[in-house]
Amino acid sequence: MKRILLLVWISIILFLYSCEPKEKGFVVKFDSTKEVSGKKFAIKEINPELPSDWDGYNFVVLEFKISTAQRFHVGFTTDEGYNELRVMSYVPNAWNRLAIPLEFYRELPSARHDLAATYNQPRYTGWVNLGGKRTKLTGIDSIGIRMRAPIGDPEFEIRNITLSVEDPGDQYLESFPAIDEFGQSNLVEYDEKIKSLEQLQAEWRSEEEENFDTSVYNYSKYGGYMQKKVKATGFYRTEQIDGKWWFVDPEGYLFLSVGVDCVRPIASGLAKEVDKRENMFKELPPRDLFPANESRPYDYSFGLWNLYRRFGENYKDKANDMVIKRMEKWGVNTIANWSSPEIMAMNKKAYVTSMRTAGVEGRLMGLADVFKPDFREKLDDAMKSSVGSQKDNPWVIGYFVGNEPAWIGQEVRLCNIILEGEDSPIKSKLIEHVSIYGDSPESYKKFIWETFEIFVQAVKEAQKKYDPNHLNLGYRFGNLDEIDEEVLLICSRAFEVLSFNSYALEPSKEMMDRALEITNLPMIIGEYHFGTVDRGLAQSLWQVDSQEERGIAYRYYTEQGYSHPGLIGTAYFQWADQDITGRRNDGENYNCGLIDVTDRPYKYQVEAMQETAKVLFDVHSGNVAPYSQQPKRARGHGSIPDLWD
Repeated sequence: MKRILLLVWISIILFLYSCEPKEKGFVVKFDSTKEVSGKKFAIKEINPELPSDWDGYNFVVLEFKISTAQRFHVGFTTDEGYNELRVMSYVPNAWNRLAIPLEFYRELPSARHDLAATYNQPRYTGWVNLGGKRTKLTGIDSIGIRMRAPIGDPEFEIRNITLSVEDPGDQYLESFPAIDEFGQSNLVEYDEKIKSLEQLQAEWRSEEEENFDTSVYNYSKYGGYMQKKVKATGFYRTEQIDGKWWFVDPEGYLFLSVGVDCVRPIASGLAKEVDKRENMFKELPPRDLFPANESRPYDYSFGLWNLYRRFGENYKDKANDMVIKRMEKWGVNTIANWSSPEIMAMNKKAYVTSMRTAGVEGRLMGLADVFKPDFREKLDDAMKSSVGSQKDNPWVIGYFVGNEPAWIGQEVRLCNIILEGEDSPIKSKLIEHVSIYGDSPESYKKFIWETFEIFVQAVKEAQKKYDPNHLNLGYRFGNLDEIDEEVLLICSRAFEVLSFNSYALEPSKEMMDRALEITNLPMIIGEYHFGTVDRGLAQSLWQVDSQEERGIAYRYYTEQGYSHPGLIGTAYFQWADQDITGRRNDGENYNCGLIDVTDRPYKYQVEAMQETAKVLFDVHSGNVAPYSQQPKRARGHGSIPDLWD
């Protein structure tokens, strides 16, 4: 009897043990108290059949689940050291298969015209940013998963690693949808999430019924400050007054360009190539409402669908009007780059835009072959059509020449690409240059800089030929810190404003001091932003912990920037969140918008913009101190220290 009872007890214990939650296999529990948190696993423990030499393969395929949309680093230990990339997942809290091309680990990115096109690579369940160093893929024995400044102690689990010669594709591995019927993530929950059309319609009505006294900004017709008036010319210009630079609006009022990029009525929510994203969408927008584009038959727009739900048949015109009303309410006085031509053409807000030049090539990393016999003829035609038609429009502030040329700091690599490439006029000219000045890094830089000056001087000449009334705002450089003094001097001879993009906690005073001293040009920041992960989107180039912190970060960055005597314009990137399953060209899916996919404003973000707009004149004048509260734990997207748990 005792033996029977013993067996019964053993059986019960074994049964209860089998019901206990088991420790997961290969899991990283990121620690949010640490600057960098991560873990390495022996690859043989995950898949004993994998070889250590990956030379014969083109893809590494990961099956994993991560509890956050926050970017993480995937790396491998090789004979030549540790080699990692940044990865963003479109499907947090779900199993998926992501195939990463091994060329991303082996080779430098291919030459492209700007930085985003160079470093961002789209896939179907996520996207990859090509940071880190490149190595041969031999002697591989471990995989590492790391995250910088984890938000909310997220968790990563991997269950398989395989190799493939051909692209096996990416796959969402769950039966429940990743995207709901409004274009929101179906995999995360948050307080403001829309659960029904009735709820959404009520929130739209609430916004439309709000009243706001826009006189608090004291803007003139063209967005200038009525506190001070100087000479009027009928167009925007720049002037230095008492040691501080300003724009001056067409009526003569001092003006700071407080802008937003990508202003357009269509919110985010493009679902592209849905045929390659099986099971990801709960309900697609109706095809009969938005007919398929023959070249893109598998694209659908949740943003358009939501605007139609809001405004009905005439949704485009009504949505355009709503954009202007929001700009007025939020204190935004400039439609910045890459915005809707329809909204700019309404002539209700000042705007900046990019001129259409000619000759710029991806293979030249954003430089132009100015030595082609027809270069100036094509440039002349392009400038005539792009700036000539806007010559007499007082709402135009000016034109950007281009965006984030990838050759900056890469002059030696670019010369090698030219010399190794097919015959061309620029190659012949470079060979001639080397024969005179020698084959050295200094000689290569000299050639690229001289070519750049020929280009920007030709652009300046063509622009003033067809539109002498508006400003040349220069190139939107990726980072002024990386620009040699000689390049800045070239800019000072060709541009009327120095423009740059700066993703940081605040724009560097030292960087702007240097640029102002060298060029004596006022400056515009063409891009900056802050984001977080609560909506199932990646956290932007500068992350913060919450939506409330996004507003704090905006106030701190913007007001600190305008306290500098040389800064006269900013453009927040961007009007709406990026598409949750990645924008078309490079896969980016950032929570960086003023509005979400359901066409609702982010409360803390727009309230912060309102408060900042009220004080910018006094901040720039030096009469009021800039906002001093920093966001908590804000972090960038750059390289991270070699730290592990």
